[in-house]
Amino acid sequence: MAGRYFTGCAVWAFKDWVGSFYPRGSKAGDFLRLYGDRMTAVEGNTTFYSMPDAKTIDRWAATMPPGFRFCPKLPRAFSHQGKLVPFVEASHRFLQTLMPLGVGAAPAENRLGPLFIQLPPTYGPEHLADLRDFLARWPRQQSPIAVEVRHLGWFAEPHATRLNQLLTGLGVGRVLLDTRPIYDCINTPSDDPQIGSERKKPKLPLQPEVTAAFTIVRYISHPNLAYNQPYFDEWVPRLCQWLAGGTDVYFFAHCPQEARSPAVAREVYHQLQQAGAPLPPLLWDVVAQQRAEEEASSTQLSLFG
Repeated sequence: MAGRYFTGCAVWAFKDWVGSFYPRGSKAGDFLRLYGDRMTAVEGNTTFYSMPDAKTIDRWAATMPPGFRFCPKLPRAFSHQGKLVPFVEASHRFLQTLMPLGVGAAPAENRLGPLFIQLPPTYGPEHLADLRDFLARWPRQQSPIAVEVRHLGWFAEPHATRLNQLLTGLGVGRVLLDTRPIYDCINTPSDDPQIGSERKKPKLPLQPEVTAAFTIVRYISHPNLAYNQPYFDEWVPRLCQWLAGGTDVYFFAHCPQEARSPAVAREVYHQLQQAGAPLPPLLWDVVAQQRAEEEASSTQLSLFG
């Protein structure tokens, strides 16, 4: 059975999407619903900074359609305080707050994708035992989890192999962060403050290893869509291969100019379709077609009214 493909951005509440990704005149209170009409997943970056209350989680669950996936980050209050094991119980309580999204529910009722823990650059291979103990105590059958490492030591041998073996043995995913487009691409203005801000993301090697039944890709795109094509040429066949092998893929598009992130996700989706991946029409395209037909019908009525 082919894997499922989920795509989206890091956030849904971005006012500059109004007029392009969202219709003109959209209000902030409509952003979550409109996002769910267009994309199939969201990274859930908000939970990294603060834990949502029960009322907020209930609203998320009620607003988003079946099949949509939230992929929240574990709060930095757990991941960025040194060792992880002291925060095992607190992280489990955090997971319990997400229950309304469908933790442990049947796939048709579930709106919760894999959670992921983003480790700081200070958390290196010397903490392997701590990472192993934390992950071993995570309820992985109930709620899949992935790990993003940012210390350069994890990318060098023998630590790279040891990490992948640990994750594979536990069925834990590896978050694949690709920052190459914002570091390697030509014609990037050095004084662009948004590029400079995004370049605070670590410049790390890309090791596209799948360690679980799913994988999470965080693609940091160049604002100029055309400059991303060499990287798309790598990612599209790789994603097709993983999907054909039954791996579920979560692809999240980031951009220093956030207004352009949805277009990046859409472009990758279209290129996967062109490459033969058995994907349904992107929700965004379906909505756009419906709006175009409605506008055409309205125009015809006004001409003959």
